[in-house]
Amino acid sequence: MIVGICGSPRKKATDHVLKEALTILEDKGFETTFYGVRGKNIGPCKHCDYCLRKKECFLKDDMTEVYELLNNAQGIIIASPMYNGGVSGQIKCIMDRCRALGAADYDSLRGKIGMGIAVGGDRSGGQEMALLQIHTYYILSGVIPVSGGSFGANLGACLWSKDSLDGVKEDEEGFRTLRKTLNMFGRYLENYNPETHKKP
Repeated sequence: MIVGICGSPRKKATDHVLKEALTILEDKGFETTFYGVRGKNIGPCKHCDYCLRKKECFLKDDMTEVYELLNNAQGIIIASPMYNGGVSGQIKCIMDRCRALGAADYDSLRGKIGMGIAVGGDRSGGQEMALLQIHTYYILSGVIPVSGGSFGANLGACLWSKDSLDGVKEDEEGFRTLRKTLNMFGRYLENYNPETHKKP
C-alpha cells in the first residue's frame, strides 16, 4: 500500500496534486490511501521522552491513525505546501511525532520507499528546500528517498500553484516533474522487498 499524506489545511492545490499522483499510481496497479491534515488534531512533539520509556506517544490525537498507516505502508508520499520556504507546520508535526514510531520499533520504517511533492504559490517558493526537508526525514527514518532523476525533477515533484487550484492545474512543467518522480517511485516499489531491509 502507498500512503499519501497531504500537509495542507486547505482543500486546494496540494490536495489536488497528491490525489492526481495517487490516481496515476492506482492506474499502474498500486493500492493507495490518502490522508489529509485538514480538520485533524495533530499536536507538536513535546520531546518529553515518554515514547522512549513507554514505546508509545504521550499525546493521544489523530496522529494515531498516521502511525497505523505508516506501519502498513510500502511507499510513502509526503505532499506539502510552502510555508516560509519550507514544509507546512502540519507536516513538521507529523515528522517530529514519528519519533514515537522509532522508539517502539527502530526499524518500523526502514526500507520503505518515499517521495516528496512540494507546491508553492511562487515558481521558486522554497519547493526544493521543502523536498530536502522531506528527504532528510526519510533518511533519518530509514526510508529510501526517491526523486525523479536528473533533467528536471532532481529532488522530486515541484509545482507552482500561483496560489490557486486553477493555477496548479495549468502548471504543465510541474506535472512533468510529478510524472517523472512517480515513474521512478513506481520502479522502486516494484522491487520492494521488506525482508531485505530487516535488521539482522
